[in-house]
Amino acid sequence: MGLEEAPPALPPKWASKPCIMGIDEAGRGPVLGPMVYGCLYCPRTYQKTLSTLNFADSKTLKEEKREELFEDLKADESIGWAVDVIDPRELSAKMLKRSKINLNEISHDSAMGLIHKVLNLGVLLTEVYLDTVGDAEKYRVKLSERFPNIKFVVAKKADSLYPVVSGASIVAKVTRDRALRDWVFGETAEDLHRNFGSGYPGDPQTKKWLEDHKHSVFGFPTLVRFSWGTCTSYSKDFVEVLWEADVTDEDGNGRSSKRQLKLTNVGFTPQKRKTEDTESSGKEQLLLCCGRSNIFQSAEPHDSSEGNIDTDTDGIAKHTNNIPDCLWI
Repeated sequence: MGLEEAPPALPPKWASKPCIMGIDEAGRGPVLGPMVYGCLYCPRTYQKTLSTLNFADSKTLKEEKREELFEDLKADESIGWAVDVIDPRELSAKMLKRSKINLNEISHDSAMGLIHKVLNLGVLLTEVYLDTVGDAEKYRVKLSERFPNIKFVVAKKADSLYPVVSGASIVAKVTRDRALRDWVFGETAEDLHRNFGSGYPGDPQTKKWLEDHKHSVFGFPTLVRFSWGTCTSYSKDFVEVLWEADVTDEDGNGRSSKRQLKLTNVGFTPQKRKTEDTESSGKEQLLLCCGRSNIFQSAEPHDSSEGNIDTDTDGIAKHTNNIPDCLWI
């Protein structure tokens, strides 16, 4: 997702040996915070040792254990890892744009971006293991067509079956947990607070946070994935806003007309879209959706084309609204 070329760096000393990689994600379902894709890679000859490091599906581990295992793998000279942090604004923008990009496509692109980055680092990847996103066989074929020299294994519950994917799941989960924990709000509203729970739609604390932080005109702070269906339940309190805008709309005679943009249900996906004529001159009212808000005085959205690489010795940067797209060790 907008991964940039890594800065000049020496590849691992084992990079020229056949290597394996595992890829997994964290934060696919929550309505708050980023989605994170993580990868772990190592020499194929290290595979047996990897199975003794007590990596497991991160969802089965307590936070303290995940943190401990993450520090262990960071210190292991036979292991490399990377993450792609996808900002909630980027998720919403892609899922709500006119040519929509669904979550599966975003996930596929992120995984392939990580593979590209590791290959560009000079690592000889020969096998990659992933948890399935969508149809497993179609996903495998898609990956194989993009990277014909790599063997792909795509399986359900891969994070429970393959230690290299279990390690990747720990990388992704710890990164997301830290990003959410250390989130720095760009908004300056006085009543913002951090008691948002897990960020999952079913969490009562998350629901209360959304209720407390909605705005009847401008929606939600940028921590929220306003494209999530969860947000539609707050529409009853939202007001209708009309924007006058010049929109090029060439008719059959090549003339341009002026449209009035009707903005309702701001901050989430409308239940339906419609176009209705308002004037014979060609004015129209368009039902649109938008997630940006000046009322929160937010910083400009992160441009994924300007991503950078964090080589901080801690390995994970504290989250700001410009959190780097990928972190490398």
